[in-house]
Order: sequence, then C-alpha cells, then structure tokens
Amino acid sequence: MGMDVLQTKPEIKAARKRLKEMGADAADAAFIALLKRNRLLPGKAVGDQLKSWDVWKTVSFIRQNLPIDAAVLDLGAYACEILPALHQLGYRSLTGVDLNPNLSAMPYQESIRYLVGNFLETTLHDGTFDAITAISVIEHGYQPERLCAEVSRLLKSGGYFLASIDYWGDKIDTSGITVFGLDWLIFSRSDVDRLIEVADLYGLEPVGSIKLDASDALIHWQSRDYTFAWLALRKR
Repeated sequence: MGMDVLQTKPEIKAARKRLKEMGADAADAAFIALLKRNRLLPGKAVGDQLKSWDVWKTVSFIRQNLPIDAAVLDLGAYACEILPALHQLGYRSLTGVDLNPNLSAMPYQESIRYLVGNFLETTLHDGTFDAITAISVIEHGYQPERLCAEVSRLLKSGGYFLASIDYWGDKIDTSGITVFGLDWLIFSRSDVDRLIEVADLYGLEPVGSIKLDASDALIHWQSRDYTFAWLALRKR
C-alpha cells in the first residue's frame, strides 16, 4: 500500500506484539527509558511505544522486500528504533543521520554508521541506498522539494522511501508551534496530495493505493488531536 492510516489504538499494541515475535523489538521498556532520561543509566532512551505501528509497518516492509545486505538510511535517527530493530534482524549496512550531536549515545555504534548532519543536504553519495526511512520527522521543518530531491538522489533505482507522518484529513493549524526548534506540520489530505505531486517530479511514486480516511484522532500532543499515517514511495 502506498499510504495507510492508523485507525485504532489496539493496532498499536498489536504492532508491538508483532515486533517482539519478529525479534525486532528494539524499544526500551518504560522503566529503562525513565532511568536513562534521568541519567540513572547510561545511553539514550530508544524508541517510543506509541510509534509501534509506524516502526512495524516500516520494518515489515523492508524485511519482505529487501535482502539482508540491503543498504538502509534512517533520517532523524536520534532515539529512533528503526536501525536498532533492523540490526537485530541481521541487517548490517545501516546508516543514520540527525542534527542531534548526541548520536554517539545510540546503541550498536560498532555496527551502525551514525552521521551528525542535516538530512535535507547530506554528503552521502548518489544512489547509495536501497531504502530510506523517516519515522515522524519530515513534518518538522517540512520542505517537500528539498526532501524529495535528496531522497531521490540517495536512492538506487527501485529503492524505497518509507515515512510515517502526523496526519489528519482536514487541515489543523499548527502555526506558531515549534518542535525541536522547527515548525510543525500535521499533514492533511491536501498536504499528502502535494507531497505525492512533488515526489513524482523527482521520480518517486506510491507503492500501491493511497488510503486517506482516518476514523479517529488517536494522538493528543501540543493541544492538537490527530493520528499517524505511513507512506511508501518507490524510485523509478
């Protein structure tokens, strides 16, 4: 499916269960995460139980469509579960990029290549990756043309861009709200349509049908109510 929308809260719990069954549950337990956040344990708290559906959709897609030696790049890798989860599944050509200088606190430093930088303008080589992932990051400081240009440049022909986004069908005003020092967009139907139009200009097309209906606003954050959506694009 080219785009799917999280519809119910039980889907989140079910996704975490599937991740555990796959051996791809890389999120810290709540108690461990709390200790890390309070610096009572070393390292960075990794993962977010609320993002279980997003992570499961992404990891499952990669596992089903790409071999174990596939090269994967994660955008906004700081504290994200994707690369540790793929590492646990045996993937070894893994790279993460994030503006946060504390990437050195992420796990599996000996196996995962972490780069501090802006994922809209990396120094990575053209056509390097079989898949690029982005879990709830592109809506912060969103610049569709720059994003699609860089993703297309870095992907191999036939490679995939897999992203989860904050989403609600009708437009929700987030003007004046900054997160991580960046403006914040909750994607609407029109925003998704525009992203797909821009992506097409850079040779990126949806993998299957686009589902835009949302049944319930499951997420409440920053005084806004919305849900999550998941998008899969393929480079021609």
